Amino acid sequence: MLFYGPSGAGKKTRITCTLRELFGPGVEKLKIDQRIFLSPSKRKLEINIVQSNFHIEITPSEAGNYDRVVIQELLKEIAQTQQVDLNAKQRFKVVIINEADSLSRDAQAALRRTMEKYMSNMRIILCANSTSRLIAPIKSRCLLMRVAAPNPDEMATVLNYVAKRAPFTLPSEAAKKIIDDSGGNLRKAILVLEALKMQTPDLSGPLAIAKPDWETYCHKVADLIVSEQSPARVMEVRAKFYELLSHCIPPTIILKTVAERVVERVDESLKADIMHWAAFYEVRMRIGSKKIYHLEAWVVKVMSLYKVFIVLPSSA
Repeated sequence: MLFYGPSGAGKKTRITCTLRELFGPGVEKLKIDQRIFLSPSKRKLEINIVQSNFHIEITPSEAGNYDRVVIQELLKEIAQTQQVDLNAKQRFKVVIINEADSLSRDAQAALRRTMEKYMSNMRIILCANSTSRLIAPIKSRCLLMRVAAPNPDEMATVLNYVAKRAPFTLPSEAAKKIIDDSGGNLRKAILVLEALKMQTPDLSGPLAIAKPDWETYCHKVADLIVSEQSPARVMEVRAKFYELLSHCIPPTIILKTVAERVVERVDESLKADIMHWAAFYEVRMRIGSKKIYHLEAWVVKVMSLYKVFIVLPSSA
């Protein structure tokens, strides 16, 4: 099975419900192990694994370019062992692969071969944000389950349910503000509700929803791009990109956040071009290995477009 949809839509929740239906409440008795894999060059790869007696959850993309090694070794090991619980409802184990759309082509090819070979003892559930980066053979072998982002009414229902369980009263104005800020991400909405409840116990009056530090930093980068277009400014922006990357902010999220902020600040005639080049360099970033080059190339392109617009507004 392949569950795909935007972040915070409920993919993991649905996967957990599926496992509970298959195996019962035992799937909720989890433990975290750290496994060590050896790459062909004898480099040690440490991967965290969440598991119960019935399933294993892994994120192979944590291994970077060596994700193929993790996929091959772990799935082969699981597939060659029988279910130890004789009272289990099912005779197979389930492997959940998170961030499946971040797997390299080699890892996806290895996964395809494993899916064909070991299906008698194992079932695989993939979790991804999009199917566009998955190879066709994997998609054709899976039951595709699209999980759409919840609409505002559904989010309001969940937030009110959380408030009722706590229990506390959630004013409709506060719920609306949280929903508008979350952008369809239910996980974020629940976390924001929790944070606001800690800051303002009665949740009345004007509520200030703080942005994450990395998002504020991205907005500053966008403001730098729009305020000046020069080689010195490119170097300054590059340093800030390095800062974000060193704090493990995904480069695609950096590009998306900065691009959206730049689009808010420029003329209508430039918006389509800026987003076109953001999409162009996002594709290149996924293919290449040095993300900073593509982030910087996009910045230079945007500065060039904006400079032409300022100097020659009639030709923009």
